[in-house]
Amino acid sequence: MAEQRRAERLDQPREPRGVKLPRFDPEAFGRWSEGIARSMGTANFIVYMTLVIGVWFGWNTLAPANLRFDPYTFTFLTLVLSLQASYAAPLILLAQNRQADRDRVALEEDRRRATAQKADTEYLAREIAALRIALGEVATRDFVRTELARLAEELDEANQRRQRLERRQQEKGRPRSAGGEGLDEPRDEVDSDLRNV
Repeated sequence: MAEQRRAERLDQPREPRGVKLPRFDPEAFGRWSEGIARSMGTANFIVYMTLVIGVWFGWNTLAPANLRFDPYTFTFLTLVLSLQASYAAPLILLAQNRQADRDRVALEEDRRRATAQKADTEYLAREIAALRIALGEVATRDFVRTELARLAEELDEANQRRQRLERRQQEKGRPRSAGGEGLDEPRDEVDSDLRNV
């Protein structure tokens, strides 16, 4: 009795009771059923099945009576075709279920890829918009050229004014003073000319 209690310890799992049924690998069985369903869905299967039934009819109709194994009502053929149909339908359903599982996995993968692609596209669109904004603030080559041309024109005008002032002073024969004004020129006129330079 003590040994029986030791066998029923709570810290150890119990052995399952009852009849143990054989277990099959569902993946291998599924591949096998898909192979059968694929072969039954071909034109070759229909042609061979038609030939077998035709030979069956011919043999059991035209052969001598003692050699016929399935006489006119063809009961055995009906039984064989019923048995084939009863196994074909579940095998086809099993193959369709496996295909539906594969399609579901492929659909989820496509959805995941589409989501990632959409996120990448949105990121790239934001980056392109940011680059456009940044480029709007950057001086372009044409803008720099026009600004340089404008500055060159202003420098040319300033140089021409300076040269005119120098010519005026040389024509009058009077040197410019430190304040930048001639002896007989009004101070305001000379100051305004110098400011424009």
